[in-house]
Amino acid sequence: MTRRVCIIDTDPGTDDAVALWLALAAPALDVRLVTVAGGNVGLDHTLRNARAIVGLAGRTPPVVAGAEGPLLGAFTPETRVHGADGLAGVALPHGPAAAPGIAADAIRDLLRAEPRVTLVGIGPATNLALALATEPALAGRVEEIVLMTGAWAEGNITPSAEFNAWSDPESLAVLLACGRPVTLATLELTAQALVTPDRLAALRARGGGACLDAALRIMGGVPASRRFGHRGHPLHDPCAVAWLLAPRLFTTRDVHVHVDCGPGAARGRTVVDRWERSGARPNARLLETLDADGFFALLGEFLSTLP
Repeated sequence: MTRRVCIIDTDPGTDDAVALWLALAAPALDVRLVTVAGGNVGLDHTLRNARAIVGLAGRTPPVVAGAEGPLLGAFTPETRVHGADGLAGVALPHGPAAAPGIAADAIRDLLRAEPRVTLVGIGPATNLALALATEPALAGRVEEIVLMTGAWAEGNITPSAEFNAWSDPESLAVLLACGRPVTLATLELTAQALVTPDRLAALRARGGGACLDAALRIMGGVPASRRFGHRGHPLHDPCAVAWLLAPRLFTTRDVHVHVDCGPGAARGRTVVDRWERSGARPNARLLETLDADGFFALLGEFLSTLP
């Protein structure tokens, strides 16, 4: 089996933790590099969390620190969902030391070394955009860019915008314009991956090691969402990884996406042309529907194999 070479760019983050464990457990993915940005919480927390997540999984990809904030504007964390530490108060053992260097440099180095690399962005897109904007020729070595970002209806940080897109819309615009295939898991898709008490119980019944136990405690520590009648909360970031492992779980649509980079209430809004009304050529693949039961079965199957 040919394994897909991947870079995971992340800002852990409760759902990032589950996404990272899913990627690290998957035999089909060769996670060569984990790059970290400030996002859900500050870079000091996200870097420590990423190191701990990788260490608990017993894997060895280098973890490299990157951007503390967006290309423009101020950094704003989202601690209401993720907690002050980013992991809903779940303490993990310290992981291996961060690798030296800067994330954008590490991304470019791997792209120079490998002809086909998949970029998986599950946080603000700053590190990925910096890498490609400073050496655009390397985009030709990107096989696919898979992002958990955006929304075609309501946002979750403002009425208009999803958190990752709002955190650095300029960087998202760079990726959408780079000329490589982009796949988007938006809020409408991730809303279908609802963590409920029944689904947590089913995962717990599988049995597993420390990673599955930590994932269950992290997911159980996220507050239920008012948006979903307090029935549970959406598990955003693992959807992007699941697309690479089991595309059969999804339906898709080719769309044109424009990111609002202006000031004001619409900043970070992703204007998604689902019905070809603009006449603009598609620049992204939109993940539209998810087999939620199949998705949670996939999570259990892979996370239960980790230490």
